[in-house]
Amino acid sequence: MTNPTQSFNDIVLNMAPDKLLNFQLKVRDIPDILRLTFGEPGFAVDERIKKAAIDAVSNNRSHYAESQGETALRATAVKYFNENYHLNYAGPENVIVTQGVSEAINVVFQTLLNENDGLLVPEPAYGPYFSSLDLAHGVRLSIDTTPNHFKLTPEMVEQAIADATVPVKAILMNYPTNPTGVTYSREEIIALSETFANHNLWVISDEIYSVLTYEQEHVSFAEYIPERTVYINGLSKSHAMTGYRIGFILGQADVIEQMQKTHGTLVFAVQTFVQDAAIVALRDVYDTPINMRNAYRKRRDKVLLQLKALGFEVVEPEGAFYLFAKLPADLGTDGDDFALQLAKEGKVAVIPGSAFSDAAQAYIRISYAAADEDLEEGMKRMKKYIEKVRS
Repeated sequence: MTNPTQSFNDIVLNMAPDKLLNFQLKVRDIPDILRLTFGEPGFAVDERIKKAAIDAVSNNRSHYAESQGETALRATAVKYFNENYHLNYAGPENVIVTQGVSEAINVVFQTLLNENDGLLVPEPAYGPYFSSLDLAHGVRLSIDTTPNHFKLTPEMVEQAIADATVPVKAILMNYPTNPTGVTYSREEIIALSETFANHNLWVISDEIYSVLTYEQEHVSFAEYIPERTVYINGLSKSHAMTGYRIGFILGQADVIEQMQKTHGTLVFAVQTFVQDAAIVALRDVYDTPINMRNAYRKRRDKVLLQLKALGFEVVEPEGAFYLFAKLPADLGTDGDDFALQLAKEGKVAVIPGSAFSDAAQAYIRISYAAADEDLEEGMKRMKKYIEKVRS
C-alpha cells in the first residue's frame, strides 16, 4: 500500500514542528499549571474599540471588504504611523491590511524571496518566522547575537554576508525583540541602515512591539531607508487586540502593488467590522498603549530583580514584555529540561530558549504580559521549585 505522506508537499513534511507551540502542547494538560508563556496582553480591549465592532455588526458591515483593506483604515494607518514614527508614506496606496502580523510575514516572504534566496535572521528570534521562511523556499542565515547581549551590529552583518553560501536578499529585523526585549537607538539604526543599503538588502522590519518601548524613542528603519524597508506593525500588542487579527504592511507603492497579489491570494480581505474597530483604535485610543506600557515597565522591574536574586543572568529588556534569562550554572545548561520539570513539578510554564535559537539552549523566556496576580504567583512557584532543586 502506498504511503499517503508521499503525496504531501516535501517542504511541509520536512518542516520541524514549531517548538514554541510544541512545548505548550507538552504542558497543556498539567493540572493547576500557571502560564507565563504566550505574548498575550493581560488587558481587555478598550470599550470604544468594542463598541465600534458591535456597531459595525449591527449596521450590517458583514460583506466583503476591499481586498487591500478599507480605504478609510489604510488612510488612518498611514496618518498614525507617519505621526508616531517620523515616516513619510503618501497614502492608502502604501498599505495592506492583513490578518495579523503572521499573515503579513508570509505575504512579505513569499513576495520578496525566490527559491534559495538568503534571509539574514538575527537570533534569538520568534520561532514561527522559520516555518514561514520554509514555505517561501528561502534560506535562513542565522546571526547569533548572544555574545553581544542580543544586539546586532554592522560587523555581524558584514561577516554573515561574507560567510553566506547563497545570495543574500534580505534581513529580518524585529525590535523591541521577541524573545529578548532589546531594541536599538537612533544611532544604531542609522549605522545598520547604512550597512543594509551598502549591500542592497531588503529590510523586513517587524515592529509590532514599537509602542512598548520603555526608556527611549522607537526609531524605524523606514525613516532612514524607506525605499528598501518593508514595514510591518499591528494592533495585537499595542491595543491588546490579539483576537481581532489586524496587521499592516507599509512600503513603497510599487512594492505594495506586488505584495497585494500575494495577500489577495492568501486571505483576500480582513473582516469589515474588525477594520472599523481598528480605525477607532488608531484614531481615538491613545491612552491604552501608554497605560499598558507603564504597567509592563513596573512588572519588568519587579520580575527582573526576582530573577537576578535567583541567580539568572538577564539582559534588561528595553521594550516588549519578555525576559530572556540564562540559567544559573547550578541549574545546568538545558533550558528544555528545566522548563519541562518546572512545569511538571513547579506548576509554572515558561518557554525554553531553544524555541528561538539553537544558540539559546541554556535560556528560558518568561512573559510578563500576564496579569499582576498571575505573575506574582508564578514567580513564587518558580522560587519554591528552584529552592527545592538546590536543597
